[in-house]
Amino acid sequence: MVRLRGGVAAAALVLVAVSGCTKGTTGSAGPQETKGSAGPKGTAAGGTALAAVDSLTVKGRAPKTGYSRDRFGTPWADTDSNGCDTRDDILKRDLKNVKFTGGTCKVASGVLQPDPYGGEDVTYTRGRSLVDIDHLVALSDAWQKGATYWDAGKRIALANDPLNLLAVGAAPNRSKGDGDASTWLPPNKAYRCTYVAAQVAVKKKYELWVTDAEKEAMKKVLSACPDQKLPTGGNPTEAPTRFHEG
Repeated sequence: MVRLRGGVAAAALVLVAVSGCTKGTTGSAGPQETKGSAGPKGTAAGGTALAAVDSLTVKGRAPKTGYSRDRFGTPWADTDSNGCDTRDDILKRDLKNVKFTGGTCKVASGVLQPDPYGGEDVTYTRGRSLVDIDHLVALSDAWQKGATYWDAGKRIALANDPLNLLAVGAAPNRSKGDGDASTWLPPNKAYRCTYVAAQVAVKKKYELWVTDAEKEAMKKVLSACPDQKLPTGGNPTEAPTRFHEG
């Protein structure tokens, strides 16, 4: 879980590329899984999320020793080099009625309509803390399930991949911590299939493992929506060299 402090480059593939807007103009809503829900959109090419769960490696959770947010780079790196930070790219993708300040990047205001986690509309105003950008697979969780062994470029890529990022209401998000599907699910039950499918997609893309309990929880959620498509796309799994540590 992360608060809104930086910005993520939303790469396109199946994720909708963010178009530039001028100061005072209104942006378009991000890609939709179902009416009123934001975030990565499932595609037939990705297959079903339920089937993909069985492709994930199952192992125990490793120690959190050595984890820090800094191990995943500076929030938020413009890894797609579009001139906007990742936070603003995700805000432009996921908010509706977007307005900008000082050019084409900085989102001044918009509305989560609705917040996918809480199910209620949440108004975003720059400088306030009503909206967070969540890492669907928390960085600490990733660290304990494979990322501790990665080089800097792959960790930075995960932290800034639009496939792993979602604008959400701050209140429900801050109850998540670094929980996985076995310990935390969105209070908005209507969003749980989309949420878990995205986690499966990220773990598959980055070859992160899951625990037995996590896999069981994923399958339990997705068994109620067996046709839920696996989201695909996002950024490459290696960030440009200029963002690497050292």
